[in-house]
Amino acid sequence: MTRDEDSATYPRISQSQAHEQPELVRLEAIDKVFASGTRALAQLDLVLRCGEFVSLLGPSGCGKSTVLRLIAGLVQPTRGRILFTQRLQAGEIGFVFQEPTLMPWATVAANVALPLRLRGVDRGRTEKAVAEALARVGLGSAARAYPHELSGGMKMRVSIARALVTRPSLLLMDEPFAALDEITRARLDEELTRLWQAHGWTVLFVTHSVFEAVYLSTRILVMSARPGRVVAEIPVDAPWPRDEDFRTSPTYTALCRTVSTALRRAMAA
Repeated sequence: MTRDEDSATYPRISQSQAHEQPELVRLEAIDKVFASGTRALAQLDLVLRCGEFVSLLGPSGCGKSTVLRLIAGLVQPTRGRILFTQRLQAGEIGFVFQEPTLMPWATVAANVALPLRLRGVDRGRTEKAVAEALARVGLGSAARAYPHELSGGMKMRVSIARALVTRPSLLLMDEPFAALDEITRARLDEELTRLWQAHGWTVLFVTHSVFEAVYLSTRILVMSARPGRVVAEIPVDAPWPRDEDFRTSPTYTALCRTVSTALRRAMAA
């Protein structure tokens, strides 16, 4: 079975369907204490299921980014367990950071190709994969451009394409659109949901925006102040596709109010 065929197994999942999907990642009783003595996470439990789009919300410094880095293997837990199912193989995790972190001396195509070059993938396969990844994010004509020629939104699309070039099952996104203007951010939110629906990834998305989380997610996890742990889980069982009409609907407004209340309680705690 190819990745595209496998992805099609989990199309347009709703929250009401989520519990029926197999688990992809489970974090159990995770503590993380850094060398400085900072206790970032305490007894954090979290489950991601195939095809979900889950957003992490919480106060600044509550450990949201640390959760992503733990799943990606960039840092290790002090205590607790991270369990990956057999559906998630090595190399099948894509990471999009808050800043695009592109190599300024390299073309867009070369930036996107970097993960495959590091793995020793041959030139022909790399060129094909890069072309496909750029086409997915609407940058097929920008392959020969350099980062300084791109807008902020285009740079972030390149960063997303670089994460997608390995065709991951799990996509970790750490506030990728936070530095963009509201119009660009809304447009990229729409494009991200379109890509997620088309390809069936599991997404864990860190954001500080209640509005963005409600628009994007099938489920929202709210974390407490440091040391972080999940204190609220809010399903977003709204239909797909979502568009501007959804942003102005009573359902959206009510969900934003519910999530905002949960976030205020988490910050107070």
